[in-house]
Amino acid sequence: MTAFSPLLAELFDITVPSTAMDAALQHAIDIKTKPPGSLGALERVALRIGRIQQSATPELTRPAMLVFAGDHGVVASGVSPYPQAVTAQMVLNFLRGGAAINVFCRAGGIEMEVINAGVAADFPAHASLVDIPVARGTQNFVDMPAMTREQLETAIAAGAARVVAHASRGTRMIGFGEMGIGNTSAAACLMQRLTGLPLADCVGRGTGVDDAGLARKTAVLERALTAHPATGETPDPLDTLATFGGFEIAMMTGAYLAAAKLGLVIVVDGFISTSALLVAARVAPAVLDYCVFAHASDETGHRAMLDALGAEPLLQLGLRLGEGTGAALAMPLIQAAAAFLREMATFEGAGVSDRE
Repeated sequence: MTAFSPLLAELFDITVPSTAMDAALQHAIDIKTKPPGSLGALERVALRIGRIQQSATPELTRPAMLVFAGDHGVVASGVSPYPQAVTAQMVLNFLRGGAAINVFCRAGGIEMEVINAGVAADFPAHASLVDIPVARGTQNFVDMPAMTREQLETAIAAGAARVVAHASRGTRMIGFGEMGIGNTSAAACLMQRLTGLPLADCVGRGTGVDDAGLARKTAVLERALTAHPATGETPDPLDTLATFGGFEIAMMTGAYLAAAKLGLVIVVDGFISTSALLVAARVAPAVLDYCVFAHASDETGHRAMLDALGAEPLLQLGLRLGEGTGAALAMPLIQAAAAFLREMATFEGAGVSDRE
């Protein structure tokens, strides 16, 4: 694997959470006033949260959603029915508070931040915008790598820095969303190269391409993968990200790694967000021990990507919007899992008879 710079290598040296408390945590879950296992997946989530925080009274303070936006040069090859300008238009919609992710964050009491990772447009200053573009979109990866190694490291470091900023304000649970016309194409190529699955299992309709559009998109991505053949038995995840990724995906990769390094509970969204985690997990597998998977998207490939990561998603809602919407919807459930572990009475404390 191509090495990180020394600064990033130190930041992303992630420790697996200790399992020393697992028996005590499971006992704390089991003695609550309920039949064993009756809270289903919430019990699994509570155990994970308790392990991450090494506490039977976990607190998921100041939940935050970071939405990274970037443009993709591959759009010029006709992979999306939407023009590239929609990326910038949606960023403005986020800043006005009108998108689904805004609504869901407001409903869930989630702090939301929009990061311009590399949109091909300029934006006015806004309190909710972090304007740190690496460039005005990536190169068309059909013809050349999407970004340089220097741009990749800049993006990874920038994404990590945003997580550090939120953790310093008290955030203990964080999720990542994205916006970028063409980014399902980038995610599909990342998935194919890093999992080895057939491209047809990785390519979906994205923003809603018809059958002809899906065939065209698949053909474009086949040409791109052929133009950049894998070297060695195990593809280098960082080189793969630089070749096919977007600046928003690269920033999310850094954000995942930094969040795990800081011991935050990470809520994973859909197809594009999971592709960034796939890269992060190939760099540092321990990042997965800090993740709760929000949902299984309807985008082709997401379920297979979840399987490749050994993930058990909380929800199956037929979502395929992106933006972090599935993660925002799951965060209140994850808060509830922490709350029952922290606050629910035990049989002994409540004076309720347990079963023999």
